Formats: sequence, C-alpha cells, structure tokens
Amino acid sequence: MRRNGTLLEGLTEETMINKKENMETMFWRDASLYILDQRLLPQKKEYIACHDASAVAEAICNMSVRGAPAIGIAAAFGMALAAQEAMKMDFSPDQYRAYIRDAADNLARTRPTAVNLTWALDRIEEWLRGNENASRKEIMDGLRKEASKILVEDIEINRRMGKRGSELVPERAAILTHCNAGALATGGYGTALGVIRTAVEQGKKIHVYIDETRPLLQGARLTAFEMKEEGIAATLITDNCAGYMMLQQNIDLIIVGADRIAANGDTANKIGTYSLAVLADFHSIPFYIAAPLSTIDNTIESGKDIVIEQREPSEVTTFLGLQTAPKGFAAFNPAFDVTPASLITALITERGVINKPDRQKISRLLY
Repeated sequence: MRRNGTLLEGLTEETMINKKENMETMFWRDASLYILDQRLLPQKKEYIACHDASAVAEAICNMSVRGAPAIGIAAAFGMALAAQEAMKMDFSPDQYRAYIRDAADNLARTRPTAVNLTWALDRIEEWLRGNENASRKEIMDGLRKEASKILVEDIEINRRMGKRGSELVPERAAILTHCNAGALATGGYGTALGVIRTAVEQGKKIHVYIDETRPLLQGARLTAFEMKEEGIAATLITDNCAGYMMLQQNIDLIIVGADRIAANGDTANKIGTYSLAVLADFHSIPFYIAAPLSTIDNTIESGKDIVIEQREPSEVTTFLGLQTAPKGFAAFNPAFDVTPASLITALITERGVINKPDRQKISRLLY
C-alpha cells in the first residue's frame, strides 16, 4: 500500500489482494480511504492512501480510480473525508457545512461526463439536508456510513444486473466488450463484466473478446487482468480488429458499460463504443449496455446534451513515457463518445431490461 509513492509498512500486496474475491477497488480503514491505483495494473497492485478530499479528487482526475460507479463511490468517501478534515478547524456550524459543500464542488469538477459522480454527491447533499440539526461528529460519522452504504449497494445492484443480463446470454457465446466495466470500475463486481461473471457462474460456456481500448488500454490492462484473475476464457484484440471479428462471425453479442445515459436512451461510454454499435448494427449482432439506474440522467434530453471530457493530447502521442508521435504534434483525445439509442438492442439495469430503449420505456422503469 502506498503513501506518497511508497508502500505503507505492514500492508503488503499479499495481505490486501491474495485471492480474486479479496480484490477491492477501494476500502475505508483508520479514517482514510484506500484506492487501488489502476494506473499500475496489471504490473503492480498497490493502494493509495487518501487522507483528505483533495487526494480523492486527484485520484479521480489522474484515473487512479476510474469507471463511473467507482468514481461516484470514491467521491462519496471524499465527502466523508472533508467532514473529517473540517473537524480540526475552528468553524461555526454554518462554516463547517460550507467547507463540506466546497469539497463537493471540487470533486464534481474532476470528471464531467460520468453522471454517477454527481449522483453520489447529490445523495450526500440529501443526507446533509435531512440532518440539519446534526452535530459535527454526527455529520462526520453519518457521511462515512452513507458512503459505505453506497459502496455496498453498488455491489448488490451489479449482482442483480448480472442476473438480469445473463438471461440474454446463450449457453455458448463469444462476447465482445470494450474498455473496463468490471469490478475495477465499480464497487467490486461489475456492470458489463458482471453480466459475464454471472453467466459463467451459471455454467455457460463463455469466451470474452476484449478490445485493448486506446489510448490508455483499459481493456488490455484492466479487463484482461480481471478475466485472468477469475480464469474466464478471453482473448485480447486491437480496437481496429473488432469489425473483422464480426465479419468472420466470431462475435455473438457485445456488452459494454456506460458513463451517462440521456433521458431518451442515448449513451455515453468510452471512446470507440459508437463505432462498435454501428458495426454491430450492420452485422445484426445484439449490442447491450449494462448500467445502474444511477447512470441515467433525466435532466438531459438526448446525447447531444452530454458533455464529453477532453483529455490531455499526450495520452495519444506517448505510450508508457515513450514518444510515439513527433514531439509537439497535435492530437484529439475525447474520452467518450455517444451511441444513439436506436443502435442499442437493450439496456440492462438492476430493475429490468429495456429492449430498444426510448424515453417512455426508461421513464416507466424509473418511476
């Protein structure tokens, strides 16, 4: 476990992750949040100790923790840390709450596309509004417990989603997935990979094809890591091999996660998802989105309203510190794209499966 780049004494890789079922995206211990540093996977398994809200914000920004549900959970714990920090300061009750809400604003700015981030912060704010007369200690303890509830609920939601989604998976299936929508992107089970995990647990014969997912290789580094850890048959392919695999009739269905879903079903996910959806439509291959209801943003009408995060060009022009394009060369690096609802076969949620999602079907499921 690391603090400022060094392993924390007495907490080794073996004690934290010695079996696949013990792999935790994050956990709370000794008044700190420990986040598995996904930038180092699969070579190293190390945890970053976050002692304050700003450290959590940094971990979200630099993608030590990533995946829409996971960053929402981390932000909730970040709020608990802000309440803990403020205990050390000579604040009035109003100043104490203002400090916590300032931390929420800072956390909300870290990743603009994933709606689970603001969903989690709104839930913490709802707790604060519902406990106006709470003491500072009651607030500190209450926010930590609420963040822990969000973490536990996320795992249960993913398991329910996995069960519903597995009904769409044949007894034998070759499944293509993009980016990482597994335990590492959530509280510990996964959305798209949760469906695959459940299908495997049911005894179905599954082979997973994993897009490498440029430029940060979340598929090659993280999804492949999870599949290897669990002994699930899988093959890594380059992003530009997906169409060839479909043409050769080697793919039965595609399952991916989501970072934000508009009221009409348009879905933002890792860049490259839209291309897969177009290819799937052309080859008549089912294209599924697996995401919790917290990923649905009813405040936006369609995908045109989704803000797409733009990341540093250096992620495209370099690889593992090696310059792969001429120095100073321009690069375009959107983190996400939007898949129209018309290309989505079904949306898999913890409450049910929405075939050919649209505004009315989504609204019925939500309310």
